[in-house]
Amino acid sequence: MTDYFAHETAILDEGCQIGKNSKIWHFSHLMPECTLGKNCNIGQNVMIANQVTLGNNVKVQNNVSIYTGVVCEDDVFLGPSMVFTNVMNPRSAVNRKSEYKNTLVQKGATIGANATIVCGNTIGKFAFIGAGSVVTKDIANYALVMGNPARQTGWVSEYGNKLDFNSDGIAICTGNNEKYKLEGDSVTKIG
Repeated sequence: MTDYFAHETAILDEGCQIGKNSKIWHFSHLMPECTLGKNCNIGQNVMIANQVTLGNNVKVQNNVSIYTGVVCEDDVFLGPSMVFTNVMNPRSAVNRKSEYKNTLVQKGATIGANATIVCGNTIGKFAFIGAGSVVTKDIANYALVMGNPARQTGWVSEYGNKLDFNSDGIAICTGNNEKYKLEGDSVTKIG
């Protein structure tokens, strides 16, 4: 008896690990050696490759492919049809499996619909990547980025609201009243 749900059309290869209370929906494919934490939700038509790790409570929306080299920590949201890469210069006739570059998506980050994450980068904790953005470099914790290439346009709270900092570098989230401090190019939650 399993302690997760998988739709009858899902393909779960031998050797994949699926955490308690996770759900895998229509036409999704989990390859050997991938790991899903507890309470994950894997949407329709998702592919999770070998050696991918998803933490607890990761939400993967429809039509996302997660390739070898990607690690998503707890509470990550991957929007519909967003894309990861794992090779910088792919060619059909050249085998570059030994050149895969890792991508880390840290706790609580959101990646919007149709965004592209170029391999070899880290998306910081609670960062928010706008829909359709193309990420070509590391993204700071709490950063709000958008565009092609993605550029930082502000900061967001753990709740997901845009932060407006006063002259003392303090912002209060309008969603849950948590307090944040901006110092230089970094934000920290202070209460």
